[in-house]
Amino acid sequence: MRTAAAALTALSLVGVAALAGCSGGGSEGGVSQNAPAASRSASPSPSPTPDWNPRPGSIAAVGDSITRGFDACSVLADCPDVSWATGTDDAVRSLAVRLLGPSKAAERSWNLAVSGSRMVQLPEQMARAAKERPELVTVMTGANDACRDSVRLMTPVADFRASFEASMRQLRAKAPKAQVYVSSVPDLKRLWSTGRVNELGRKIWDLGICQSMLADADDLGPAAVARRDAVQDRVVAFNEVLRDVCAKDRHCRYDGGAVFDFRFTGAQLSPWDWFHPSRDGQARLAEIAYRNVTAAEPPA
Repeated sequence: MRTAAAALTALSLVGVAALAGCSGGGSEGGVSQNAPAASRSASPSPSPTPDWNPRPGSIAAVGDSITRGFDACSVLADCPDVSWATGTDDAVRSLAVRLLGPSKAAERSWNLAVSGSRMVQLPEQMARAAKERPELVTVMTGANDACRDSVRLMTPVADFRASFEASMRQLRAKAPKAQVYVSSVPDLKRLWSTGRVNELGRKIWDLGICQSMLADADDLGPAAVARRDAVQDRVVAFNEVLRDVCAKDRHCRYDGGAVFDFRFTGAQLSPWDWFHPSRDGQARLAEIAYRNVTAAEPPA
């Protein structure tokens, strides 16, 4: 999600105090210490994919700023070279690079994600992806549907479902056999609990980033706790939608909540906004995707 326009001036001042360049190093792990187990177990198991090709020959990526590498290399800018899905950066080793190799990744992958987009914009992106006739489409979107200026403005679950179903129809109209890999929405409550210990991060959040979850980060009063829980519940519901809709398509594979369950640390967060993935965070997302795309069976 892009920050408010007012953040540009402020971030240009604090950016020099943050880590220079892209973040590197970090740890691996799994996500939510706060999420209900029902987020991954309440609905039907993923459909079997006996004809799933673990080595697709081309990739189109759709989604939001995470897939565009926003704020991973410089302040308030896309950096698609470090995208977990299609980037060419050696340190990230994107899904495309791992599957196709560096040269073919540059020729046979397309990053069609748009920073700031929500699920309602996904059908248009899917239509563009279908025109490329990719063998695999990666989907990562939904964070912006929960990260709004207030809880009241979050995308209703029914609308989220309708837009995702429309997105799959757009793809199937022109690419009926394209495989689809769907990443879960990240754990925004873990984002709050991880970033709130960083003074610079809190100041940046106050500029207007994901206020539904991150506003008044130090407020532990009942109203603030209830607000954050409402956002978390919506993210869990969004992930249930992604899983359920994907399970109805024989060529679709959901990540089983792997991105939501990734226990990221500050090393995986952008030093400029403490919200988007850093270069190291992008590398962790690439690892998760590669593991799930190449697995013989879909994640449980």
